[in-house]
Amino acid sequence: MAELKETYACAPTTERGRGILISGDPKSDSFLYCNGRSVVIRSLANPLEAFVYGEHSHPVTVARFSPNGEWIASADVSGVVRVWGRYGDRALKNEFRPLSGRIDDLQWSPDGQRIVVSGDGRGKSFVRAFMWDTGTTVGDFDGHSRRVLSCTFKPTRPFRIATCGEDFLVNFYEGPPFKFAHSLRDHTNFVNCVRYAPDGTKFITVSSDKKGLLYDGKTGNKIGELSSEGAHTGSIYAVSWSPDSKQVLTVSADKTAKIWEITDDGNGKVTKTLSPPGIGGVDDMLVGCFWQKDKLLTVSLGGFFNLYSASDLDQDPLTFSGHIKNVNSLSCVVQDGQKRILSTSYDGVIMKWIPGFGFGGRILRKENAQIKCFWVTEGEIYTSGYDNKVWRIPLDGNQCGEAESIDIGSQPKDLSLASGSPGLALVVTDSGAVILQDLKIVSNVNLGFTVTAVAVSHDGNEVIVGGQDGKLHVYTVDGNALKEEAVIEKHRGAITAIKYSPDGSMYASADTNREAVVWDRATREVKLKNMLYHTARINCLAWSPDSRLIATGSLDTSVIVYELDKPASTRITIKGAHLGGVYGLTFTEENCIISAGEDACIRVWKIVPQ
Repeated sequence: MAELKETYACAPTTERGRGILISGDPKSDSFLYCNGRSVVIRSLANPLEAFVYGEHSHPVTVARFSPNGEWIASADVSGVVRVWGRYGDRALKNEFRPLSGRIDDLQWSPDGQRIVVSGDGRGKSFVRAFMWDTGTTVGDFDGHSRRVLSCTFKPTRPFRIATCGEDFLVNFYEGPPFKFAHSLRDHTNFVNCVRYAPDGTKFITVSSDKKGLLYDGKTGNKIGELSSEGAHTGSIYAVSWSPDSKQVLTVSADKTAKIWEITDDGNGKVTKTLSPPGIGGVDDMLVGCFWQKDKLLTVSLGGFFNLYSASDLDQDPLTFSGHIKNVNSLSCVVQDGQKRILSTSYDGVIMKWIPGFGFGGRILRKENAQIKCFWVTEGEIYTSGYDNKVWRIPLDGNQCGEAESIDIGSQPKDLSLASGSPGLALVVTDSGAVILQDLKIVSNVNLGFTVTAVAVSHDGNEVIVGGQDGKLHVYTVDGNALKEEAVIEKHRGAITAIKYSPDGSMYASADTNREAVVWDRATREVKLKNMLYHTARINCLAWSPDSRLIATGSLDTSVIVYELDKPASTRITIKGAHLGGVYGLTFTEENCIISAGEDACIRVWKIVPQ
């Protein structure tokens, strides 16, 4: 069996020019955010505590705890709202489609009986409120002409709802049943967020016009605004109230967060400006925030969380992050005697993870260079991708030296290095192989067939190339040339992955027809057969350090671990390891495997012998 030990959760999906929604449970230290089709539940006290809910069919935009903390309502770009249990088996209670388009915000009524959503829709259907158990509509929400970006429920009786959006309007509704009361036309640009104070006496709106305005909670009349002294110099994307309703936290495109004291007359003045660590680039724009008990959390466009203590704002924040896009490869390295995990994602991000701790830093961001292939050798990282280049980056602790690259003339399909022969790398393209020595092309070989995968032996003397035809071509490295020694026919689908065992005596191969095979290197005979337990294409392979276990990761979302001296039928299967499929695997110890996938998460599993 396999036990889940740790989860290195993804960061929220972000979009330039838009705020994102982070919400918390005031009765605990849990908070929610969305990435792709996933809703992520995490703990402020322990970032390694994470649960991912992946039952939506479309990308999720917002999720919120019910007032009693027992339920979670989440909404997606198709207009669907799912209400599901927070605990146990996370059973679905109800599913509705209140809007015909993307839902941008969602709020529970304070009594936990109603939900209001806002977003995009056909005609003028941009807002809807309904009973969460039956779906019955509880009002009419006229007054908006464009997408409604945010909505908020008055937390005390009499109930009110305020909305705001791309038509520069803030609308006020009385009820239930809710009816349009009046529009507020005080902003001159998109109104990005509206939030009621916890005591219900007032609500605040923030806008791309760089202003924050305050309104009476019962009547909806404007009562004040955030001071222009010390104000944001960029669009304000999100706002959150302190638990005592006396302060607000705002975040902006100007890369700062500000804390404002709200006076009794409804005006606000800056008491603290927070400038989270960063390099000052676009990724450091702040797009989300929330205030829960003594904790303040901000989120940047690049997916960095910064967690502050409200009682000690001069203390440096705890910074953590995660991948935003599909994680497509993993590697275990040893730095200063300590094991570290390196991961790469589709958007060109490389991150480091510390076992038992989690996020260890983003070590490289290659702009406009999506990473397809990734290899870590002694003190160096090799990558290749869709820019037709192979990159070599010196790795020194948390820093990278100056990267070098070479253009190989066409898009790399796979990349492999010989660990025992420094500087030797082999890159395969559609129909050829490029041999590199110290990042210089020494040979360009036309193989005469469509290539899909490659592996170089540790000593650099042998190369195995997999083809679209399912054949394995075994070559010896003869100077600057490849000499074909054998063609092995066993697979019935295109080869997707090839890996030599750490002891060099075996190699494993996998294909699109869901089969993996372990081979004896010397005899080229099958060492372990009948590895046919996936239900879809196998994407990746990994060997344990002692060459005793072989693991496969598949599009079917599962990881299967086989023991070499036992029949394949005694496998250990980790079902549903990653929503959307498993794309990266590596072992850190004989019985510890790391997996990654399309859900942008990384998970640590302990293999318990059966």
